[in-house]
Amino acid sequence: MKYEFLIIYLIVVNIVGAIVNIVDKQRAKKNKWRIPEATLWTIALLGGSIGSYITMKTIRHKTQHKSFMIGFPAIISFQVAIITYLILKTEFGSF
Repeated sequence: MKYEFLIIYLIVVNIVGAIVNIVDKQRAKKNKWRIPEATLWTIALLGGSIGSYITMKTIRHKTQHKSFMIGFPAIISFQVAIITYLILKTEFGSF
């Protein structure tokens, strides 16, 4: 399969994003050391934005932070556009 590595990478990084958000939520409930927001953003920028965003909405974590609720969908849109462009360019050449 042509995009096997990309698919596997995106699955893994989205699972990592989900797990990191779950761990941060659990730590927040227990008033323990938290995962830095910069780490959450980095995971999203590295391709884990969909898993992170879905998890945040599902477990109600960071949903009061407008930067996350606006920023993560913006990252998702940008990443989908880039991947779509690259696939179309690869498949159809110059379009």
